[in-house]
Amino acid sequence: MVTQLCFLGIILLQSVQKILSHLCKRRRKDTDQHTKNYPVDIKVGISYKASLVCSSLLLTVHCFKLLMLLNSSNETYCNSTIKVFSSEIMQVVSWAVTLIVVCKAPKEKHVKFPWILRAWWICSFFLSATCTALNIYLRTAENGHLELQDYANFTGLLASTCLLAMSIRGKTGIVFVVSNDIAEPLLNGKNDKHVQYQRESPYAKASLLQLVTFSWLNPLFAVGFKKPLEQEEIPDLYIKDSAGYLSHAFGKDLKHIKEKDGTTHPSIYKAIYLFIRKKAAINALFAVINAGASYVGPYLIDDFVNFLTEKKTRSLESGYLLAIAFLGAKMVETVSQRQWIFGARLLGLRLRAALTSQIYKKGLVLSSQSRQSHTSGEIINYMSVDIQRITDFIWYLNVIWMLPIQISLAIFILHTNLGLGSVAALTATLAVMACNIPITRIQKRYQSQIMDAKDNRMKATSEILRNMKTIKLQAWDSHFLDKLESLRKIEYKWLWKSLRLSAASAFIFWGSPTFISLVTFSACMLLGIQLTAGKVLSALATFRMLQDPIFNLPDLLSVIAQARVSADRVASYLQEEEIQQNAIEFVPKDQTEFDVDIENGKFSWDGESSAPTLDGLQLKVKRGMKVAICGTVGSGKSSLLSCILGEIQKLSGSVKISGTKAYVPQSPWILTGNIRENILFGNPHDSCKYDRTVKACALIKDFELFSCGDLTEIGERGINMSGGQKQRIQIARAVYQDADIYLLDDPFSAVDAHTGRQLFEDCLMGILKDKTILYVTHQVEFLPAADLILVMQNGRIAQAGTFQELLRQNTGFEVLVGAHSEALQAILKVENSSRTSQDPTPDSEFNTDPASNADLILTQHDSEHNLSLEISENAGKLVQDEEREKGSIGKEVYWSYITAVKGGVLVPLILFAQSSFQVLQIASNYWMAWASPPTSDTEPAVGMNFMLLVYMILAIGSSLCVLARAMLVATAGLWTAQKLFINMLHSVLRAPMAFFDSTPTGRILNRASTDQSVIDLEMATKLGWCAFSVIQILGTIAVMSQVAWEVFVIFIPVTAICIWYQQYYVPTARELARLSGIQRAPILHHFAESLTGAATIRAFDQEDRFIDANLDLVDSHSRPWFHNFTAMEWLSFRLNLLSNFVFASSLVVLVTLPEGIINPSIAGLAVTYGINLNVLQASVIWNICNAENKMISVERILQYSSLASEAALMIEDCRPPNNWPEVGTIYFRNLKIRYADHLPSVLKNITCTFPGRKKIGVVGRTGSGKSTLIQAIFRIVEPSEGSIIIDDVDITKIGLHDLRARLSIIPQDPTMFEGTVRGNLDPLVQYSDREIWEALDKCQLGDLIRAKEEKLDATVVENGENWSVGQRQLFCLGRALLKKSGILVLDEATASVDSATDGVIQKIISQEFKDRTVVTIAHRIPTVIDSDLVLVLSDGRVAEFDRPAKLLEREDSFFSRLIKEYSMRSKSFNSLANIQN
Repeated sequence: MVTQLCFLGIILLQSVQKILSHLCKRRRKDTDQHTKNYPVDIKVGISYKASLVCSSLLLTVHCFKLLMLLNSSNETYCNSTIKVFSSEIMQVVSWAVTLIVVCKAPKEKHVKFPWILRAWWICSFFLSATCTALNIYLRTAENGHLELQDYANFTGLLASTCLLAMSIRGKTGIVFVVSNDIAEPLLNGKNDKHVQYQRESPYAKASLLQLVTFSWLNPLFAVGFKKPLEQEEIPDLYIKDSAGYLSHAFGKDLKHIKEKDGTTHPSIYKAIYLFIRKKAAINALFAVINAGASYVGPYLIDDFVNFLTEKKTRSLESGYLLAIAFLGAKMVETVSQRQWIFGARLLGLRLRAALTSQIYKKGLVLSSQSRQSHTSGEIINYMSVDIQRITDFIWYLNVIWMLPIQISLAIFILHTNLGLGSVAALTATLAVMACNIPITRIQKRYQSQIMDAKDNRMKATSEILRNMKTIKLQAWDSHFLDKLESLRKIEYKWLWKSLRLSAASAFIFWGSPTFISLVTFSACMLLGIQLTAGKVLSALATFRMLQDPIFNLPDLLSVIAQARVSADRVASYLQEEEIQQNAIEFVPKDQTEFDVDIENGKFSWDGESSAPTLDGLQLKVKRGMKVAICGTVGSGKSSLLSCILGEIQKLSGSVKISGTKAYVPQSPWILTGNIRENILFGNPHDSCKYDRTVKACALIKDFELFSCGDLTEIGERGINMSGGQKQRIQIARAVYQDADIYLLDDPFSAVDAHTGRQLFEDCLMGILKDKTILYVTHQVEFLPAADLILVMQNGRIAQAGTFQELLRQNTGFEVLVGAHSEALQAILKVENSSRTSQDPTPDSEFNTDPASNADLILTQHDSEHNLSLEISENAGKLVQDEEREKGSIGKEVYWSYITAVKGGVLVPLILFAQSSFQVLQIASNYWMAWASPPTSDTEPAVGMNFMLLVYMILAIGSSLCVLARAMLVATAGLWTAQKLFINMLHSVLRAPMAFFDSTPTGRILNRASTDQSVIDLEMATKLGWCAFSVIQILGTIAVMSQVAWEVFVIFIPVTAICIWYQQYYVPTARELARLSGIQRAPILHHFAESLTGAATIRAFDQEDRFIDANLDLVDSHSRPWFHNFTAMEWLSFRLNLLSNFVFASSLVVLVTLPEGIINPSIAGLAVTYGINLNVLQASVIWNICNAENKMISVERILQYSSLASEAALMIEDCRPPNNWPEVGTIYFRNLKIRYADHLPSVLKNITCTFPGRKKIGVVGRTGSGKSTLIQAIFRIVEPSEGSIIIDDVDITKIGLHDLRARLSIIPQDPTMFEGTVRGNLDPLVQYSDREIWEALDKCQLGDLIRAKEEKLDATVVENGENWSVGQRQLFCLGRALLKKSGILVLDEATASVDSATDGVIQKIISQEFKDRTVVTIAHRIPTVIDSDLVLVLSDGRVAEFDRPAKLLEREDSFFSRLIKEYSMRSKSFNSLANIQN
């Protein structure tokens, strides 16, 4: 009655409030006179009609019950007649008011039912369910027949259940149709896009019945059953489940907490609570209903056994009522269970999307220092593993509400049956639960260690994959393989400890029902409580139900521990320092003449360092000025650009910018996609502007090489483009932006002399002539054209002025100029001297491949990159869509997994242990049912002591079988996981370079991270459960068939239907799981790319576009994932209904059979097992499907375990001599290189000899095949024809390790690994400290390293980002100096250093490698002019090969043209240098 009074009171208050507000409005008549009133039609949906019908029905039912009370007031179970009448009158009034409120809903324009109405419907459902259950129970206890009042209660309960469902959904389904014929629900201001989403998502428009039965998925199953599903066939998400909506909602919650708590770092726990609370509350309601309904069966078992025992005196009707009660409880349990599990999964999806977008957003604004403390590998783990663990906790959240209810109900049932024996049961239950506390603490520690070990392994894996080319060139494969294996060993150690502990806890909790039942029955014996068959069976059923909360508790505590660790990790990441938002002040153009204005600037990459990176900066750049920045390696040139971008921490001073900016970083940052997308970079395509940009950036000829032109796809990190092409693409990206200020960090380093000159004239001085440009350069010939030159030294602007002014100052600038001047003089000298000799005959010592120079000079063919031709053949696509198996997972995948370790010898042992457990468990329960007397008056068959002794022996035996099974599963699972991991690791690291060129690292990392986690921790258990659940259901059927074999008549067709459902479900679910797995990798890949180019993204103000792209990728993953777990609920719901039908049929058989045919005790045992039939039957199918979904991870890892491998690392029969190569002669004989059998050759008939101990320069236009030639020497790509012979050894006949370890290379892109200086110079620990110091001194780094506290142990962060690009290049030189190989290859090795440092490096190389063969690919002419021989490549052929002097004698030679271009470009510079002299 209190509930009804509260309801009516609130309704009254709301009515008074509305009347008062209406009166106030009438006084202000003029307020709304100007507004137009459009006629609005109202369309009511099923929800509204159903609420109207149910409310009317309930009003009718209570009116009828009130009339019944007036006719027969004495027939109630309540002593007070006044209370009964007043309660019923209140019900009638309440439902009359409810009907009025529902009728007024359209007029009030309610999109959702009022909260008070929904609360009343929920309360009335619980009242109705309780009253109905009590009435039926009391009626059957009195052996009475059902009366009209009971049927009225039934009708009312059905109506209340319907209203409960509508109160949870909340929507009225009313649509308002405006006069312009646009039907639009009042969506609280949601835009058209949202309405469209709502229209496209079947979940969003599903009716109540469809939501309960999940039948809105039927169309998807119909498609998926006919053919494998594709991504575009999966329906869209409901707008509230889309990443954009969820990201915005989570951001709002974070902002709310910030404002409320007044903190800059809001608590992630509070944010998650606010984000999930509404949906979590609905889930909790379903979970609580499910927990309550599941205990109805055990409670009714004693009554059922009593009914069978006293069949003579009881009517069949009361038996059928009991059967209906069992079935009703099972139906409520089924619906509520499916709804809370679905709701929990959906909530997990929402939280995953929200957190993923938050992590991504944070990644775009991390400061440089924060970025260094969180590597890509770690952040991949935040996104894949940590978020997964947090979402797992959301699923277990409902267990928190269910546990106390389940334990309370269990103790209540036990107390009803066993009296004080229930206290012993409670004590035993709490004791078992207490065992969890130490286990969980230890497990939490293990989980932290596993995560740390996994982080370290993923960090190393990510770094190795990123630098795979360097590792192969340096022959470090084995070292890094050992490194990964040792990191995996640490992870394996903690995994084994964790799984061993899990096995021990499985033993405790599978044995817990046995332990609790032993304690309880022993207590009953001591207390003299009579045990009858009904009480024992009810207790046993309850103990089995108790197993669920006890079994869930350790999982819950473990998940809480894991989620806490993961949430803390994510929280600490989200609270990391961001780049300063106020570092730069933007000034409108009309308020200043300066585009860049820095005053008293003091900046530092490391805020805690005492020495700032840049200090005392004073710089004013007028609009349209060209500012050149030069200086030695590590002087702060790139840092100066970073302070203008706001990337570096500002300690003091001010930076003012006027206008938009564009940035070209020193290391090219290219996005996966086509070339046009990279140039447009989110801007609309303007063909005139685009063509001008492409022409200015010298890209037209490159586009002509590809059949798809600028629509050719670029590989990951631009891996299939040469360095020059990548540089020009990103310059084009900057030019196309049409910004006001251009910041170019060494834009000419990666391009040859001709292209560099063209870029400078057409781009900087052409298309950008009116723009403000600050460009860093090491090439002095580009300095005279600058309006202002800044010379950087030790983080300060040492000199500033025009070229002439700086030359007159004599304060260091001449060192840079002098180096260039010397180089130029050398070239001019060679050029002039060559003109005096007119002998055109090439030296007979060298073999040249005759070819027409006229064709060769003008032709370009890009062969520097892998697979460039293949993409032409492949419609511009290099990185193919991720391979995806279709159809059912092959038996060979299961077989490979099962037999991976010792041929699967442990599998029969596991099955035997589980079967023994099942047999012994059934035997113990059968024994108790048979030995216990049917009634308290019957004499027991055996003594209580003997009965308990036998039970104890059987129970302990079954528990020991569980322990054996758990240990065997843990052992087999981990051994298999380790073997699969090692196989994949060896396969991937031994794969040829072409595999890494065409495979995004995200795909490999996804397998090494997420898929490996599944195999490590889940796969064995999931596969084991398939077998265990089959064994369990066979045991249950065996017990049921003992008493009601007739059930088989129903069970067999039902099982056939179940199998059909499973076969109908699997094709769709399997493809959804595969698509979900495939769509996960692009999220990680896009994030890794965005992190690398975060500075560029910020410079172009493109953060929003990249955030939107990330949200789209998250949605692409969420769509198959959402429909996958919903499909599982679709199947589970149908299987549960079928098993409920079987269980109800068996009850009807037992009730109908005449007395004496069956033993009531054994019949009770059959019901005890039958209660769980729906769970077991569903679990068999669910486990098989779940195992198949998880088996996809095995399938994906096996895909990468049998990749095509490179040639052998060592061939014992063909080992080269220890001193090989001694002379260093390289002979190319008819060499042809192609990247695939069906593609044309990239290098064509190369025949020439590089003499030993000579310096050979290799030149050619960008993309002429220079780098491919180098790759051929190192066998990164194998010859298709011909051979390369070094010192009489055919390199294709020896092992790769023998070849690569004996050659040295300084690559174009300098690579450093995370660790120390010593570890980077000598990873194989082959040299002494003295030798390392000597090498450092020779490569100009000795003093720099000595200045650091840690000396050789000085830190190198990921990618070597705490060292400048020039310093990294010097480290690579140090490696070569240490290695002392007979052959040294320099691949554009000095592109990133200034002319002075370049000169020093060339001197070091000429001194240290004077008796060795040095092959140099260079764009700088001075680098190759001193060579003994020059090889000119064009279109993959030898254009020219001779001494430089000889080549210069012919004015039409390719080399002569390059020299001429270079000297012309430098003439202005040279004349100025002469003035200075």
